[in-house]
Amino acid sequence: MPMPIATANLPPNVEGEQTLADILVTIGALTRERANQIKLAEIQSGSSQEDIIKKGNMVPEEKLVHAKATLYNIPYVDLSVVPVAPAALAILPSEVAERFKVFPINIDRKDKGLILAMADPMDLSAIEFIEQKTGYHIKPRAAVASQIEDFIRTRYTASLTREVTAALKEVEPMKAEMAGVETSKGGFIREEKVAQIVSQILDFAIKSRASDIHIEPQEKLTRVRYRIDGILQEKLSIPKELHDSLISRIKILSGMKIDEKRIPQDGRFNFNGSEENVDLRISSLPTTWGEKIVMRLLKKSGGVPELPELGLRGRGLKNLQDAILRPHGIILICGPTGSGKTTTLYSVISKLNTSKVNIMTLEDPIEYKIPGVNQVQINPAVGLTFASGLRAFLRQDPNIILVGEIRDRETADLAIQASLTGHLVFSTLHTNDASGALPRLLDMGAEPYLLASSMTCIVAQRVVRVIHDKCKEAYVPDSEVVQNIKGELGNLWQPQGQVKLYRGKGDVDCGNSGYFGRIGVFEVLPITEKIGKLILERSSATDIAKEAVAEGMITLKQDGYLKVTEGITTVEEVLRVAQD
Repeated sequence: MPMPIATANLPPNVEGEQTLADILVTIGALTRERANQIKLAEIQSGSSQEDIIKKGNMVPEEKLVHAKATLYNIPYVDLSVVPVAPAALAILPSEVAERFKVFPINIDRKDKGLILAMADPMDLSAIEFIEQKTGYHIKPRAAVASQIEDFIRTRYTASLTREVTAALKEVEPMKAEMAGVETSKGGFIREEKVAQIVSQILDFAIKSRASDIHIEPQEKLTRVRYRIDGILQEKLSIPKELHDSLISRIKILSGMKIDEKRIPQDGRFNFNGSEENVDLRISSLPTTWGEKIVMRLLKKSGGVPELPELGLRGRGLKNLQDAILRPHGIILICGPTGSGKTTTLYSVISKLNTSKVNIMTLEDPIEYKIPGVNQVQINPAVGLTFASGLRAFLRQDPNIILVGEIRDRETADLAIQASLTGHLVFSTLHTNDASGALPRLLDMGAEPYLLASSMTCIVAQRVVRVIHDKCKEAYVPDSEVVQNIKGELGNLWQPQGQVKLYRGKGDVDCGNSGYFGRIGVFEVLPITEKIGKLILERSSATDIAKEAVAEGMITLKQDGYLKVTEGITTVEEVLRVAQD
């Protein structure tokens, strides 16, 4: 039997020895036949396997780097998911990083080692030069060259690291003296340096569109994470020596007691960033390794979005608009924490806000201040709860009442009474979908006959990330995915020809996530005559949902999939937030 040309004249491998092509076969990036062709080309041309693979563009860059790392027994690192220590950036100048295509990730202080991502981790002359330049022992890691170039360009210039590294340079020489001494007491770090670090952390949050900042003490360092488009991303790690000074600075700004570290505290302050002004809501919490701080950013500028901007459209938008134009009734917004309920409520209130109506809100906390609206912050410590505040509201001649959340029977009863006496009442409830809100209120003790006559509309919502326009690409999904979408949407989607969906490739602007910004997915359940009868019969959430769908309600998942077919978001995002 003739031998295939791909393997003809190939020398046998040394026992146990693997080549680059063999490893690529093992990880599924190449077929065995193609690997044999590469080996043959190596013998015939004298070029290395790596050069042949690169020239023929046979495998993705990431797979090739991964295989090289395995071949040379060097750890592989994905820079997009690894936190970068500012202290490492302070040690290696950007000019050196650019020259050798390397990027410093972290410092191992025990043996004075510098963990270095390298496009070519076998470049011994580069390693020797950097060791002489920095005085640190190099621990190479294999990384994708294009990622290294992106990180050199973005991280060395990022304002987040500049001030932090400047402060770290002050800390480093004093490490020996600081052993066993608290930084805040020793006063080794100048106060203005710490103030600059806090400003840069906040400024970076504004520029990266973060909604929250987490400053978390760990055993050996403090990490800073940002919630961007709803997902936490680790962006910075800070030496433990800076932690107390940072926390004290934030506590001073937010009016907390800096000497009280045993109990949680809350505070608030304004920050004037380089791009815009924000309100910050601060929460401190004692943990095993020190105090953790979470800062919620509330933007002052930009205004409250209109309902269509939030993602409401079609029949759902019309049903909600009809409900809010009624002079009385209850409108509920449902969803878990962080699903955008408050933003939707503010959008509705802003639409109704005129000099002809008296709008009163009872909130915990007040997130945005709306001119012309009487906003009240609840304060259980002095007896101002949702229930007691709502009772007081009814003596203030209101037209429209917003109650932050219905948490108990008393608040539910008062909200129903307010709607029956001619007031338009808005509130929120923590349920997964719109139909689940009605049984929840019945469980709280609300009377079915009162609920059926007072409730006008229920909205359930989630937020999904939007595909980044600048790096959006089309792709042909698996037939299983298409069938799943067709099964969910039914007659709502009639595709013609080959189905194409969209995703983001990821670039510098979106932090390699492929997403930029968020939009809501909604289901709007108007309380019709048939739904009212089901409430009187104390029907289950399943029965109410079936009737609502029969009457034309688009569910959360359906709305999400419609936005997928329009190229607004991805299937993964919809399943992440709306999967049963």
